[in-house]
Amino acid sequence: MTVEKWINAATLKEAEEYHRRYNYAITNATRRKILRLIDEGKSEEEVMKILSLTRKQLNYHLKVLEWGFCIEKVGKEWVVTKEGRIIDKI
Repeated sequence: MTVEKWINAATLKEAEEYHRRYNYAITNATRRKILRLIDEGKSEEEVMKILSLTRKQLNYHLKVLEWGFCIEKVGKEWVVTKEGRIIDKI
């Protein structure tokens, strides 16, 4: 499901689900740091090193960020979505 579909949710229940997922993704300090690093063009390996994360930990956070509409995979790289731009506000 695309981000636009969630933003233009047809029902209150869909809108609540979008916000629940988004809030869960961005309320974690580590995930906000990951967003900043991805936005700076850092690779997964660089993010792991900078934040002292294991592969398993990083994969978990990336999955949550994607699930929360904050990042998406373009080719082999992660990119921050418009929703993920919360990093510009904090």
